[in-house]
Amino acid sequence: MGMMQEFKEFALKGNVMDLAVGVIIGGAFGKIVDSLVGDVIMPVISKLFGGLDFSSYYVALAGQAAGLPLAEAKKAGAVLAYGNFITIALNFVILAFVIFMLVKQMNRMKKEAPPAPPAAPAEDIVLLREIRDSLRK
Repeated sequence: MGMMQEFKEFALKGNVMDLAVGVIIGGAFGKIVDSLVGDVIMPVISKLFGGLDFSSYYVALAGQAAGLPLAEAKKAGAVLAYGNFITIALNFVILAFVIFMLVKQMNRMKKEAPPAPPAAPAEDIVLLREIRDSLRK
């Protein structure tokens, strides 16, 4: 079997295609969550913390002057950009929660209905059991 044939069999398996579709949809969904966090949630949080751009919060580690924009502070030396980290962490928490809810709903939909109770035995079976029980007595 040639290498191209093996690759074709591998690439056309159902799991590989499902994974590819999942990665593509996940990437697009990640962009939606990034926008939600960056454009909707973080401005509200920023307003609560004084109206500054929350992603630009940092602690200067190389003696930079206070109040510099993050980009200039990074050029001047090392900074601890905790605001950006918090933004990305919040992004992760939202994405993880949405995926959790999605998996939870998928599992709920997968649950099989409880098995139906066994059907009542046919009338002739019931009569035969009664005759058997009468003969035993």
